[in-house]
Amino acid sequence: MQSQDVAQRHAPASAGQPGPVDLEQAEAALVEHYPRLVRIAYLVLPPGLGRSRRVLTAHSLAQRSLPSGRGQQPVIPAQASGEDGDPGYAFLRERVLTTALEAARPRKGLPRLSQLPPLLPQVWGLKLFPRSGGADELALDQRLSALSGPARAAYVLRGLEQLSDTEIRELLTAAGVDDPGGALAQANGVPTQPALLASAEFDPCLLQARPTDLMRRRQHSKAALAAAAALAVCGALIALPGDGWGPDGAAAPVYAGNPAAEAALDPARLIRETPTAWESAARTDFSAWPARGPLTGDSDLLRRALAVWARPGATVHVSATVGTEAGGPAGPPQLLYAGQVDNARVVVFYDGLRIARYAEPVDGTQGAALDFARADGATGAEASALVLGRSDGNVQYLTAPWVQKAASRNLMKPDSAATPLKVTDGVTAPLASPALRPGNCTSWTVLQLTDASGTALTTDLGELVPAHLTTGRPGSPGEVSDAAGRAAWAPFACSLAAERSVGVRSVNAWSYADQPLPDGSGAASWVCTRAETWRGDGTGALAQFHTPGGRAAVVAKGTDALSCGPRDPHVLAGVLWKSAAGHWYLLAAGDKDTASIRAGGGVTATAQGQFLVARAKQGARAALKGTLENGQAINGLR
Repeated sequence: MQSQDVAQRHAPASAGQPGPVDLEQAEAALVEHYPRLVRIAYLVLPPGLGRSRRVLTAHSLAQRSLPSGRGQQPVIPAQASGEDGDPGYAFLRERVLTTALEAARPRKGLPRLSQLPPLLPQVWGLKLFPRSGGADELALDQRLSALSGPARAAYVLRGLEQLSDTEIRELLTAAGVDDPGGALAQANGVPTQPALLASAEFDPCLLQARPTDLMRRRQHSKAALAAAAALAVCGALIALPGDGWGPDGAAAPVYAGNPAAEAALDPARLIRETPTAWESAARTDFSAWPARGPLTGDSDLLRRALAVWARPGATVHVSATVGTEAGGPAGPPQLLYAGQVDNARVVVFYDGLRIARYAEPVDGTQGAALDFARADGATGAEASALVLGRSDGNVQYLTAPWVQKAASRNLMKPDSAATPLKVTDGVTAPLASPALRPGNCTSWTVLQLTDASGTALTTDLGELVPAHLTTGRPGSPGEVSDAAGRAAWAPFACSLAAERSVGVRSVNAWSYADQPLPDGSGAASWVCTRAETWRGDGTGALAQFHTPGGRAAVVAKGTDALSCGPRDPHVLAGVLWKSAAGHWYLLAAGDKDTASIRAGGGVTATAQGQFLVARAKQGARAALKGTLENGQAINGLR
């Protein structure tokens, strides 16, 4: 009887009749949908607050959206069903929207609480801001900054929440907006781009940290005032009126007159390789790439790019692959590309260790993006492509001069034909980017490159340098160049989603065992996929179990583990498996060098050879140990 009352109390309201939501329901909705609520607040808050303060304010507004008092039962609008029909989420969304719009309104008299810097959360000594996106995210951010607060809210509710115009009007009215129709009309002037709104650029829960000005912290008050005055003068000099960029663009003021540093910022001293230099180069790496693109002769653009690299100003969106330094060049870098990609002018440099990409919007003077990625030691397939830009769910690459053909391929359909890509001066036509795709994984598009040595596959994982895909035994993997290699990767393509934006250099898939199933239904495949990073640590290994029916599951995961890698080319993993007859088994498998396997804990069993099969109970947990043929002990992957 009690459960029936609870269900009635929590049931969604019918159309035209509001329904109550208690505090427990609102708390559950806040925990479940917290990242989405914070993203809504971040997008609606006025851009003039600055990215770091917008992040903290968005978190503060989301955390303050819960009503006070455990006896309250707030009433939500009946038309706002929320995420998956959750009335608690709809109630919290309205409160977050209301307070975010309050922060965007002009102050009249004393400021409201939402218009003040948040008391909590606070982070001392660090600036937090979302990861920078590409030129399209930057352009959308600029267009949203030109809208009023209610218009931004209408745009977000339509693009991110997928609400109808009627629902948006009712929600804006409930949030205290005087002219919801005008806000909708203003929002209609910006094309709806749900994929960009869901990108990392606008995710205040996926953050980068940078220190505040360390030198100014240590200075005495008089020196700090003098430095502030100098910065104000320099800022006035570079903030030129009109539509043009200043000499240094979005760079911060010059802080040193070091001759070597100044030489590194001179466009005339950039290293430029000839188009045929790679043919006689000792190494096929980025140092053999020629300078390409229609803007390689634009000295003003190159000067701005170098200046921003050395001194990124407050309006510059800076991002770096994990473990990559973001400092200026030590000497004149090598120019790889300068041209227009979509709505941005893009310049790509290489300094022997890093790739640096600078992007500025074509139609504006505010905002620029600066991205870094490690590329030390990259040769062959690892140095065959770079990401120039991403937009509308697609990615464009700059390919190496030795690449003869480029194509796109769905990794999940190994037997399907590759789709040829047009390549113009090294730049590919756009192809789908799995790094930008929201929702369920139904396909995984990779870039296939062909040169004189053969074919290789790479994939976009949200970095400047795409990850190289290989297959085979660790220490001597091969290219995914034939149907067998693609078939080995197909069941596990979607597992690459776990490696986005963590600095992955290459991913190898190794099918190390085919184990006969105890019910005679065929053999299950054991595959280990291992991701190597550019920095060396942070490697990840996944043991996956693939049944004949096409079902795959990750059964073990190791971080910074040597197993399944070139230093330790062995692996052991196990899984609890239920047969068609309803019996539970512990199945374990090692690679072909495994002499015996032992299980302890919830299941006790021993087997000779590389396979173990033992009856088990549902939910049993076991620890695995094995012995190799040379007598070496091996543990289960973890």
